[in-house]
Amino acid sequence: MDVLILLRWLHVLGACVLLGTGAGIAFFMVMAHRTKDARLIAHTASTVVIADWIFTASAVVAQPITGALLAQGLGWSFSEGWIVLSLALYVLTGVFWLPVVWIQHRLRDLARSAAATNAPLPEAYHKLYRIWFLCGFPAFFAVIAIIWLMLARPILSLW
Repeated sequence: MDVLILLRWLHVLGACVLLGTGAGIAFFMVMAHRTKDARLIAHTASTVVIADWIFTASAVVAQPITGALLAQGLGWSFSEGWIVLSLALYVLTGVFWLPVVWIQHRLRDLARSAAATNAPLPEAYHKLYRIWFLCGFPAFFAVIAIIWLMLARPILSLW
């Protein structure tokens, strides 16, 4: 198999994992939260934390590597507008994703504590959940925009 084909395949697969895992995690966390059942939320959040570390973190590491090797192999300049904008959006995604990872751990722990004592979810849980929920939108739309940029490769003059 040609190295460039393999790199392209890995890069597209990584983009699919980022988008799919992000959307899946969001869906399952929202659905669990809606039940208000601390045990269910704790279980779901535990699975979400594992999935985020296995799938999302792996793709987060692989994407810039495969992207850089692919761009280099195809002779694309790293100063092309669509690449610069993609990288800026990638950083923006990370700015929202990193706190979300920490928040998911806290949501899990708060739900576990509530479930263990048969108590309602504390206000700290609800505050963190709102932040988690709001952080998802810019990250999700930034990933959508990156995928569009990857596919369309528009000519953008940034300087």
